[in-house]
Amino acid sequence: MPENLKRYYGQDHPHFITFSCHQRKPLFLPISARKIFLEELDKIRNEMQFALAGYVVMPEHVHLLISEPAIGSPSGIMQKLKRRVSQRTRAGTFWQPRFYDFNVYTADKKSEKLNYMHANPVERKLVKLPQEWPSSSYSAYHGLDPGPIRIDLIP
Repeated sequence: MPENLKRYYGQDHPHFITFSCHQRKPLFLPISARKIFLEELDKIRNEMQFALAGYVVMPEHVHLLISEPAIGSPSGIMQKLKRRVSQRTRAGTFWQPRFYDFNVYTADKKSEKLNYMHANPVERKLVKLPQEWPSSSYSAYHGLDPGPIRIDLIP
């Protein structure tokens, strides 16, 4: 991760966020750990009032597409999320420090990021089709299944 990472908040752009488990270990391989993550993400979404446009929870990393929250910042979301998931899973050191945050300025870039995250389980050969990965917003987007957590539309 770059030392002088710059974050651009307050511009009302969606954020494509990527973060990893400690030493890229597959701590989300058990579906129970992914369930805990999604439960905490949903709670924090309600507390901090942000829209969740997409997600995929991979065995060793996560991608989110979110709006800026009404309360706090994307950094605050990440701090709460990482802390709560660590506490609930009791896995010791769970996360790599920091996270990657990319402001999504156009509808085309938003589609690109959603397609990238939804294709991730297929690219990694975890499943043959994106809808087979249960910890992703793919099925909700394609009307197959609402999934374990509500998806919000953001411009």
